[in-house]
Amino acid sequence: MNLLVAAIADLIAISVLTFGVYYRRHFRRDLVLSYVALNVGIMAVAGMLAGGGAGIGLGMGLFGILSIIRLRSDAITQEEVAYYFVSLAMGLVNGLHPDPIWVAPAISAGLVAVLFVADHPRFAHRTRRQLVTLDRAYPQEPELRAALERTLGAEVLHLSVNELDLVRDLTIVDVRFRVAARQPVADLAGLRLPQRAVEQVR
Repeated sequence: MNLLVAAIADLIAISVLTFGVYYRRHFRRDLVLSYVALNVGIMAVAGMLAGGGAGIGLGMGLFGILSIIRLRSDAITQEEVAYYFVSLAMGLVNGLHPDPIWVAPAISAGLVAVLFVADHPRFAHRTRRQLVTLDRAYPQEPELRAALERTLGAEVLHLSVNELDLVRDLTIVDVRFRVAARQPVADLAGLRLPQRAVEQVR
């Protein structure tokens, strides 16, 4: 009975996570298939191991082995890596279906809720990260910061110089910045538009 309840909870949880949260925010159909397949496969293997008396130790060993697998077919973002690990964890937890019967469903619901909140579009929605190549060498950080803020039109929060080439006059920097709040339509480019034109643009 525990395994049946855990399997149903896992299918509901992975469906909500992939179709209700991930796809609606990131729109990658190929990774939806990967997450579902990974989750269901791990749940099946963990359920078989638990049924054979392998125990939690072997299950955690399986988690450790799978967690170091690199997805070489395509580049994925750090957000997508987070969904990968949660899909893996939910499959393992529900496959092991620990007692009492409500533990696995509760953990699955908690993992989905955590990702829903942590990956919400309203969280730090003005913060960006970008690798910027400047056609000038900036050995001094204050000058580099000012040049980045002029180029990006944003407040630089953190920067890390990846390459400083004084011969080729080149700077490559990894920068985190906060974009400015959206300006009213009537103030774009310093223009004062008539009210009717503003309403049409909106």
